[in-house]
Amino acid sequence: MTAIAPRFGPQLIRLLLVTAVLTVGLLGALAGTASAHAALTGSDPKDGAVVDVAPREVTLTFSEQIAMGDDSIRVLDPSSKRVDVAKMQDLSQGGTVRYAVGLKPGLPDGTYTVAWQAVSADSHPVSGAFTFSVGAPSATTATVPDQEAGAGLVGTLYDAVRYISYAGFILLVGGAAFVLACWQRGASVRPLQRLVVGGWVTLTAATLVLLLLRTPYTGSGKLGDMFDLGGLSDVLDTKTGAALVSRLLLLGAAALFIAVLFGAYAKRVTEAEAEAEQDGEGNAEAGKAKADLAFGLSLGGTVVAAGIAGTWALSEHASTGIQTGLAMPLDVLHLLAVAAWLGGLVSLLVALYRVPDLERAAVRRFSRIAFTSVVVLAVTGVYQSWRQVGSWDAWTDTSYGQLLLVKIGLIAVLLGAAWFSRRWTGLLGEDANTAEAGAEADVEAEAGVDVAVAGTAADPERAAQLARQRTALATARKKRDRDADTERSGLRRSVLIEACVALVVLAVTTALTGTEPGRTQEKEVSRTGTEAAAPAPARPVSLTEPFDTGGTKGKGTLRLTIDPASPGTNLMHVWIDGPDGKPMDVPEVKVAYTLKSQQIGPLPVVPERLAAGHWSAGNVQIPMPGDWHLQVTVRTSDIDQTTIEKNVKIG
Repeated sequence: MTAIAPRFGPQLIRLLLVTAVLTVGLLGALAGTASAHAALTGSDPKDGAVVDVAPREVTLTFSEQIAMGDDSIRVLDPSSKRVDVAKMQDLSQGGTVRYAVGLKPGLPDGTYTVAWQAVSADSHPVSGAFTFSVGAPSATTATVPDQEAGAGLVGTLYDAVRYISYAGFILLVGGAAFVLACWQRGASVRPLQRLVVGGWVTLTAATLVLLLLRTPYTGSGKLGDMFDLGGLSDVLDTKTGAALVSRLLLLGAAALFIAVLFGAYAKRVTEAEAEAEQDGEGNAEAGKAKADLAFGLSLGGTVVAAGIAGTWALSEHASTGIQTGLAMPLDVLHLLAVAAWLGGLVSLLVALYRVPDLERAAVRRFSRIAFTSVVVLAVTGVYQSWRQVGSWDAWTDTSYGQLLLVKIGLIAVLLGAAWFSRRWTGLLGEDANTAEAGAEADVEAEAGVDVAVAGTAADPERAAQLARQRTALATARKKRDRDADTERSGLRRSVLIEACVALVVLAVTTALTGTEPGRTQEKEVSRTGTEAAAPAPARPVSLTEPFDTGGTKGKGTLRLTIDPASPGTNLMHVWIDGPDGKPMDVPEVKVAYTLKSQQIGPLPVVPERLAAGHWSAGNVQIPMPGDWHLQVTVRTSDIDQTTIEKNVKIG
């Protein structure tokens, strides 16, 4: 067997440190791109609506299925006191997701604030608030959390732990697969054992932390609430809580798998190799027992790994949207391929730098597995991209599409490094004759040392000296192989680059799982009629229209201004001029606004008379931008009135 010499140098340490810094920085930069995965598409009363009579309940409609508790919807009066009563009602039917909460009877006039918080179907928290008024808008002291659900310190910590959990899964599954499929003797190699066990410990610890963080992540946002047992009990009743608990149970089975892999299986492999070295062929029964155990471990390990991957598929993007029945198993396959490729890559890197006797055949086996994994990733990735992005425009117009483009670019770099690795792997056999000649010389030298040691058994000092010579000879041989073998040096460098790029790819992948899919973002834009581009600056609206009520002194001119003509609070002035251009007093002026495209309104406004021919309203609430239909009613006598209708642009 020809070995690959180990070497840990400052270059490796520097590259890994730089990659770690870049990964942390990328995670921090991408943390701000995560957004809600379910949206409030309607409410009754509507946002900004002014109703004459207080409603009996407030109803909220969402774009997709969500999880809500009894305290998820809060209605606050102008003094910030809660006016909602009883438990929340689930009014969902068919494809419509709707929830309602009752209100106290006899609510006085004023502006009321509705604050809501829920958990989207793909496990991410969503929240929001809006207002409506009874009778007329009023000042309000009601406050709602100024921090978006899932944001802040808790959100950053949760995202970081999710990244760590993915890394642990990759090391656990990929490392075990590398040992079973590529290098069976690696089961007794301490660095690989530490790698796989480290992956198990990392994933288990991260899963426990995620389970504890779910309460503050989807609720209060306070880190101290992670130890709230009541909140933990509520989490266990959710889909995500069940998935995390299932992952912990499967990790228990994975612990048994690791114990057998590095215990009984490692022992069988060592015994089989020892027997093969003694008689040149080995014991057939021992070989069959080892093969049977390897088959059982491979089958059981695949089932456990698929189960762990399924805990992500059942609680994240794959479980929502279109074609979930196909998306979830393909997502499991995608995660297993990622683990086999990237986890095997890290295992190979550890073996190249820490293990002195990694066989050439093991590198070639991993090369074939990596190629197969890339093919699987390409097929499943294309499908998931089509399913989540939705359209060509979403690639550049949505944060999900932009992140996916970044990931594709990084994978292209990763494949380039992998191509060089395969090239170096193909060249490994070209220096076999030289290596074998050197190995024969080393064997002869070591044999001479062994003879000398045997001949000086009675002289301990001489024996110790010869033992030191043997160690020096072995060290010199390793150094010579390392320095002379350019193919292995090239392989180490290319695999190291692959591993570093893979860290960044994993960071982008983690950010993608926390970002709203492009298909959903486009649906929300279609629903609300809003565009991604920045809105044009608001400008005051002015209009001048003649009118004729048909009665005596019924003719005149209406002048109206709305300032600043933007969503929110506006100032409205109305002037009535007679045919001679002088102010004309009339008994009544009424105004109403309607946004027909969103079925909002009419929102009534009754201006106050300031002077002859001049009316004003200083708190005109317009909830959203759009082409609003304006109706101004002018009454000149008890029976004579007319309504002027015009469309005005708000926002």
